[in-house]
Amino acid sequence: LTGISREQRAFQYLLAHAIPGDPRHVLQTFDQWSYHCEHLSSVGPVKGRIVERLLQERAPLQVLELGTYCGYGTVLLAQGLPPGARLYTVAVDPRHAAVAEKVIRLAGFDEQTVELIVGPTEEVIPQLREKHGLLKADFIFMDHWKRCYLRDLRLLESHQLLAEGATVLADNVLFPGAPHFLQYAKTCGKYRCKVHRASLEY
Repeated sequence: LTGISREQRAFQYLLAHAIPGDPRHVLQTFDQWSYHCEHLSSVGPVKGRIVERLLQERAPLQVLELGTYCGYGTVLLAQGLPPGARLYTVAVDPRHAAVAEKVIRLAGFDEQTVELIVGPTEEVIPQLREKHGLLKADFIFMDHWKRCYLRDLRLLESHQLLAEGATVLADNVLFPGAPHFLQYAKTCGKYRCKVHRASLEY
């Protein structure tokens, strides 16, 4: 009715309540909005803890996020990076990217730490090395269209963008589900797989 998107409304709430430059508080404010006002399909705090733990264990220097949405996952990833690391995040929808850009900067991350790339993943992935300087990713977080998970993983493989021992973390593979991706990851012989059980966000 207001002509303002749900994502824009969430950002206005962040502007009013979140502490600028404090990524953890930005995430907590996002959580409050999603619990009490309107549901956003962000990672959320439960699955967020899995992401944080894996980042702490792996300490990756080159991170790629596929599916920026409103920037929640981006802020979550960025705050867990070791010094000198760089995060590339790919937003498919330009309207969501406009919100995400403001959220990322509100949380205190500049373009040296987080580069936001707008475009379809099948077009962006082949350009990551030449156009954006990503030689090989140590940590990949997939949280975009589930039907694209397998295609994009194979694109990353074919363009040799996965570092040796890289971690690929994919959200919602059981529900709504990415069965072809899961089957490939389990049977192709290139990956050791672990399914993390979690509730749906919020």
